[in-house]
Amino acid sequence: MSAQSEHQSVSLSVLLKRELANEKNEKPEVVILHGQASENKKGEDFTLLKTECQRVLGDGVSTYSVFGLFDGHNGSAAAIYAKENLLNNVLSAIPSDLNRDEWVAALPRALVAGFVKTDKDFQEKAQTSGTTVTFMITEGWVVTVASVGDSRCILEPSEGGIYYLSADHRLESNEEERVRITSSGGEVGRLNTGGGTEVGPLRCWPGGLCLSRSIGDMDVGEFIVPVPHVKQVKLSTAGGRIILSSDGVWDALSAEMALDCCRGMSPEAAATHIVKESVQAKGLRDDTTCIVIDILPQEKPPTSVLTQKKPVKGMLKSIFRKKSSESSSFIDKEYLESDVVQELYEEGSAMLSERLETKYPLCNMFKPFTCAVCQVEIKPGEGISIHEGVPNPGRLRPSYGPFLCPSCQEKKEAMEGKRTSDRLSSGSD
Repeated sequence: MSAQSEHQSVSLSVLLKRELANEKNEKPEVVILHGQASENKKGEDFTLLKTECQRVLGDGVSTYSVFGLFDGHNGSAAAIYAKENLLNNVLSAIPSDLNRDEWVAALPRALVAGFVKTDKDFQEKAQTSGTTVTFMITEGWVVTVASVGDSRCILEPSEGGIYYLSADHRLESNEEERVRITSSGGEVGRLNTGGGTEVGPLRCWPGGLCLSRSIGDMDVGEFIVPVPHVKQVKLSTAGGRIILSSDGVWDALSAEMALDCCRGMSPEAAATHIVKESVQAKGLRDDTTCIVIDILPQEKPPTSVLTQKKPVKGMLKSIFRKKSSESSSFIDKEYLESDVVQELYEEGSAMLSERLETKYPLCNMFKPFTCAVCQVEIKPGEGISIHEGVPNPGRLRPSYGPFLCPSCQEKKEAMEGKRTSDRLSSGSD
């Protein structure tokens, strides 16, 4: 009986928190409208759309939305697995007692942990399929995008201009990734048809994958890593439109063409039209999928989406410059303006020691006896610091966290080219 009363009191407290939050915010400040469309060639594109997800915080109720695009290759198994497991893996890496601002600040590192865990778990199933992933979480006006592969996510704010929220991990166009792979023991080259003739895009060997980052692909070497590029921005209260599409769209249309061809349309109509224009331009050579998301203020009627191309207003001069994989971080707030898109964070390094370090605002995100990637409990003395073996660690010591379990430490070393993949070694015997 007492247990039942305790259960009821907990449930009542949760309800009261939600009621108070509803009274405090009778109308949400942000309205999110979305639509999607696709034309299938192989049936390997999958999407995830979850709006108005809620979590109870210490300071009320937080509402967020999730959009994901998974473009599979060599089968659909990896895309399906990532769709079903990635979000839970990301959320499990975020402490449950964070307030709203802390939760948003924790997202970039949680996304890295979630991507790596999803890849590690899928590879343990010994399936050779792989997938690109472009994964977006919106919370209020803040948009956080994590990406591996060659799907693309672009933003056109109401103030005008185009912002790229994802990275392109095609070896053909990404010199930094080519250098990283060859430094880790991989080879980059075109398909040799014999007689010295090379054709097609640059690929990674063994395996012949033309991407440098993905989830899955256990048969192409662990220098093809799942560590995502992450970018976090805050829209102005005027909102904007986001287009998230697979390479079937971007091989046919530029960002400007995609935005212009659907201007004034609802998200659903816009997504359908973008796919139609892509197929008409290049034919249906690949799965072609598009998600369109409008983020609007509550008072703006749903029909008043961006209707005309506007000049860029108050464009930041330095915040949106292209960053190397070593120079990204949270941006100093003194440079931000409230009437333009604000970049809060960007990082593209493939090194876990750089992506999970403790210099960011939320320093206590990872618990000392929990693996920062897979979230398993670690016995005292068994955890391995992510700074272990890092050259020139500065003030950081191996005794400093976050910590990895032995299994995730092996994964880290393999991705950084510090050991030969056991799978590749066994395959060559």
